[in-house]
Amino acid sequence: MTTHSATAARARTGGPKDAGPKIFEHVMGWTLVVVVAMLVTQLGLL
Repeated sequence: MTTHSATAARARTGGPKDAGPKIFEHVMGWTLVVVVAMLVTQLGLL
């Protein structure tokens, strides 16, 4: 087995180069921002 075929047979570990549902990540991120902002204003911390 050559070096190239040995590295090609390795399983992906889910690193940053994996293509995923980017829109879902953006929506969930903005949802978290809105929820934290509502919590801060409701508690009177701002």
